[in-house]
Amino acid sequence: MRRGLIAAAAAVVVAAVALVAVMAPRPASAASLTEITNFGTNPSNLQMYLYVPDNVDPEPALVVGIHYCTGSGPAFHSGTEWAQLADQYGFIVLYPSVTRSSKCWDVSSQASLNGTGSDSVGIKSMIDWVFANYDVNEDEVYSTGVSSGAMMTNVMLANYPDLFEAGASFSGVPFTCFATTDGSEWNSQCSNGQINRTPAQWGDAVRAVNAGYTGEWPRMQIWHGTGDTTLYYQNFQEQIDQWTNVHGTDQTPDLSDTPQANWNRTRYGGTGSQPAVEAISLQGVGHNLYVWGMASKALEFFGYDTDVDPTTSPTDPVTTPTGGPTGGCSAVIKVVSSWNSGWQANVDVTAGAAAISGWRLTWTWPSGQAISSHWNATVTTSGSSVTATDVDWNGTVAAGQTKTSAWGFIGSGSSATPAVTCTPA
Repeated sequence: MRRGLIAAAAAVVVAAVALVAVMAPRPASAASLTEITNFGTNPSNLQMYLYVPDNVDPEPALVVGIHYCTGSGPAFHSGTEWAQLADQYGFIVLYPSVTRSSKCWDVSSQASLNGTGSDSVGIKSMIDWVFANYDVNEDEVYSTGVSSGAMMTNVMLANYPDLFEAGASFSGVPFTCFATTDGSEWNSQCSNGQINRTPAQWGDAVRAVNAGYTGEWPRMQIWHGTGDTTLYYQNFQEQIDQWTNVHGTDQTPDLSDTPQANWNRTRYGGTGSQPAVEAISLQGVGHNLYVWGMASKALEFFGYDTDVDPTTSPTDPVTTPTGGPTGGCSAVIKVVSSWNSGWQANVDVTAGAAAISGWRLTWTWPSGQAISSHWNATVTTSGSSVTATDVDWNGTVAAGQTKTSAWGFIGSGSSATPAVTCTPA
């Protein structure tokens, strides 16, 4: 297997990555999406679509782009910028497509989860077909997907670790989280963020389908919105737990930063742009978080120097409250989800008669609650007392308006919404 040769080929890989980093963007292509039939074993009757740019590299990388529920390969091709990036950088994009009525991927059956049948086998056959027909660089194979496609990306990387270099999961869940035993495609306990396992348990799920595997594990980039009510935000941390454990790192970030407003990024197993695991949390954003420009960030994580910043960013919703405070500011803790061992809350901040340029919140927990993680605020605690302050970009609130979900946190203990004192900074 190719990863068994990783040590001997280290110098070659480093040279290849360096070459990728200096490649100039390419002119636009007139290539079109092509359906491929009879590509091999296909237990669940998937369709295969391929995009090969006119100026494809002699040994191109391969990106597998996996669509969302109700979507299709052609929809993912036209609705994302992966084909345009392929035109610029010369890689091939494979778009698998579901034909079952739900248009959701099978991330629940044992056959698909174990790589013995269903969708995972069909996608693997597509990749094999591309290998047989194009001189793909087998050290540059990547998978990415949104929602159900993000779940399937987790499945593919877990089942075929020797095949993939890295993946990018947008609004997904950990591998095996969606497993069911009754034939259902949907696992409500997982979608509601109620499956909370230890990092070792999540990691064991990946290792269990790769008995005896000693090669390098694929790197994983994970994206999730804090306001996701389709696949709740707790699944973000569970994915981090899974892939950091697979890579043998702890769950303490080696780097934490805010690459742009509302984005909180952590890196594990390294501080550069290609760490073992990279996680981007989007404050106040729901399930449909994918916007133009994010694929460039995923491509950078894969190993390309795209030097492209997102042109669209999630909005910071501001609403006009009814009966707001007459002066100063106020804040309210709102519990948005809970599970066996924790809960998630967002915090709204409202300005009074005058605008504020910053805020300082304080409260006291009633019965042993604690904050285990947080985003978009600087938080300090002393016993049951909590103090939270803005992080500059989210401190300004117009007179009489509310900054909805100004920041948020994951709490332990029973959920609680104590009274909050807000002081303008």
